[in-house]
Amino acid sequence: MSAGKTLTSENFEQEVLQSPIPVLIDFWAPWCGPCRMIAPFIDELAGEYEGKIKVAKANIDDETELATRHGIVSIPTLAVYKNGEVVAQKSGAVPKREIEAMFKEFV
Repeated sequence: MSAGKTLTSENFEQEVLQSPIPVLIDFWAPWCGPCRMIAPFIDELAGEYEGKIKVAKANIDDETELATRHGIVSIPTLAVYKNGEVVAQKSGAVPKREIEAMFKEFV
């Protein structure tokens, strides 16, 4: 997984809750096939919307507490935060246009 800031329980508040721009979070795991399927879309969108949206990734295997705290029960789960609040969330492998539609109105 290349694009995106790695989220941890320690940096979540600073990177997501205090972010001046919307944040797209990808909750994923290395063993997850659908997560690997959407990774290129996430990377492309990170480049296309650089400076307008922050892309962050949370590996649920490394950050189980973070995943539990946010109610992640299946992966991939994508969540959009704006002003510290979840404004959109979707689970499963979805097309790039659906990922983009999740945050486009907020940028």
